[in-house]
Amino acid sequence: MNDQLLELRSLAAKAENHRTETGIPRVAMIQGEIPEHMLAAVYDPMINLILQGSKTMTVGNRTLRYDPATYFVMSIELPAVGKVHPAASGEPYLALSLTLDPTVLSTLLTDLPTPAWHSENESDNNAGFSVAAVTPGLVDAWLRMLRLMGKPDEIAALAPVYEREILYRVLQGPHGWMLREIAAPNAAMARISQAIQWIRRNFAEPIRVETLAEKASMSVSAFHRHFKAVTTLSPLQYQKRVRLLQARMLMVASAKSVTNAAFEVGYESATQFSRDYSRIFGLPPARDTARILGETQR
Repeated sequence: MNDQLLELRSLAAKAENHRTETGIPRVAMIQGEIPEHMLAAVYDPMINLILQGSKTMTVGNRTLRYDPATYFVMSIELPAVGKVHPAASGEPYLALSLTLDPTVLSTLLTDLPTPAWHSENESDNNAGFSVAAVTPGLVDAWLRMLRLMGKPDEIAALAPVYEREILYRVLQGPHGWMLREIAAPNAAMARISQAIQWIRRNFAEPIRVETLAEKASMSVSAFHRHFKAVTTLSPLQYQKRVRLLQARMLMVASAKSVTNAAFEVGYESATQFSRDYSRIFGLPPARDTARILGETQR
């Protein structure tokens, strides 16, 4: 497996320090020192393979570390703060990602008999993100997928096959339950995902947990319990994180003032916004924005 990982690193070495498309649908790569503010975002559901260096990811009060030859699955849209670290020997952080498509997953599961994808390692942790060690079969599938960058004429025919194999290998591992939950429309995670998508579309508006629970076809208590289990956040905390991330983007990318950004994302008090912002990002919004802009101009 070491030789396969070496080849994967060589293929992915063309990546830049931002999401770099490969030409293969839903497959991207990234390398190097990634600006901190780019790693604070609402992440889409994905499988992420760490090839070199390491990454820490914090969602709510839970932080996981991803080291080389591990992969993590994020099964639901989560507001997270990440940080990447080079390898101990100095080589830059390097990773691959596959954005999850529920339709592809559903088709795969329909085509498989239950014993072929049922995992004996069902997780008793319902969180929407977790980490595991890679297997030779998973690395081999990733390698064949990434080799397609040099054979663009074969992408249309073979990329869907390799994507299904990557998903199949993950289904066999400790994260298999997470993929099955994404693909099952009546599963709790799928219903929480619908509520999350509503929050993301309407993050600037006041929300009522009762309304969200109704959209998810759950009682209020069951909805709150499942939501926190999956995201580590309450629905209102989730909305607040989305608001703060959006406000940070407005201040950094669109030069919005602190007050204007606060009101645009739904805050009624700039003072409360500044308190919440400092609690999450460690600095008041104006100082944090100045720091980020200073770093990007170096």
